[in-house]
Amino acid sequence: MEKMIKLIKNANVYAPEHLGKRDILVCGDKIAEIAEHIEGYEGLESVQVLDACGMTVTPGLIDLHVHVTGGGGEQGPASRVPEITLSELLTNGVTTCVGLLGTDGITRSLENLLAKCQALNEEGMTCYMLTGSYQYPTQTITGSVIKDIALFDEIIGAKVAISDHRASNLSCEELIRLASDTRMGGLISGKAGLLCMHMGTGKNMLNDVFYAIDNTEIPIKTFLPTHMGRNIPLVSQGIKLTEMGGNIDITASDPAISDKSASDMVAYCLKNGAPETSITISSDGCGSQPRFDEKGECIGLDYTSPKVLLIELKNCVFKEGLPLETALLFLTKNPAAVIGKKGIKGEISVGADADLMVLSEDLDIVNVMAKGKVAVLNGSAILKGRFEK
Repeated sequence: MEKMIKLIKNANVYAPEHLGKRDILVCGDKIAEIAEHIEGYEGLESVQVLDACGMTVTPGLIDLHVHVTGGGGEQGPASRVPEITLSELLTNGVTTCVGLLGTDGITRSLENLLAKCQALNEEGMTCYMLTGSYQYPTQTITGSVIKDIALFDEIIGAKVAISDHRASNLSCEELIRLASDTRMGGLISGKAGLLCMHMGTGKNMLNDVFYAIDNTEIPIKTFLPTHMGRNIPLVSQGIKLTEMGGNIDITASDPAISDKSASDMVAYCLKNGAPETSITISSDGCGSQPRFDEKGECIGLDYTSPKVLLIELKNCVFKEGLPLETALLFLTKNPAAVIGKKGIKGEISVGADADLMVLSEDLDIVNVMAKGKVAVLNGSAILKGRFEK
């Protein structure tokens, strides 16, 4: 049986700010103490001592965009992507994720999504979800966006698609109504009340969002546009949104699928005035990567993995030259703030959840701890889903 108290020694801690060499005491699923030296626990039968050997210890990654029940479907039933497994998330450093639906909100139901989120939570990580899908009127479990957010612990907001040929082309007023309901659901339940908007390559871009911000009292942080790295005109509007106080989410890329890099777009945003605290990077894990021709016909399909987050972290540090503490913001502390979990997720601080990564000098994953339990040891999954081998 795993011991409830753990002492991590000799860690080079990025919290994500660089704290230097520290010991970390974990009690249950929380961080209890951080100090240069923590004494008096070694040798106790009830305490597990883990020596980080000077390696880098960071918060676990937060992935704001994962199709945990599988995405896809643009080429018929056989093109539906499989569900994600617990070990695929944890071995790639993801200790917290937000599950959502994509193009297919018909064969991929919200009820199934809720059950999958509950399963991942039960199995050992933290999973939240969004109600809705690409389509409008918004699909819900209870018949109401407000009720879904207020009545289910896992649901922290809603999703919709805009500026995309697969979207429902909702009007400005419909977007305002959806954002208002999402905001109200968040207020009632004490949650983020986040409206995640899949952004396509349509010419309208964020214009309807700016209209809603300019003509209502809805807080700007209610709106989270994702896939914002598609092209320079779209990311330029995203920079404008961040300068107004909003947030943008940029989708990570797998070099085997696409030559676009989220790190390139992040660097572009920073160089052009976007605050570093207003940018997040997500994986679109298990989401399909369709390729369309000029007629809008799907001519190819692949899907992504959460492994792209570590790829982009390395790119930010080794390719773009960003300090590790800055690069970590986009994957830890910033997304924690977006989902309303500041001080709980995405940071190494007393009272925060004990979600931790141990990284090698090359930023490869060595160990992962999720909610105080050792989930990955020496690169191999220790914590697995019930039916994983």
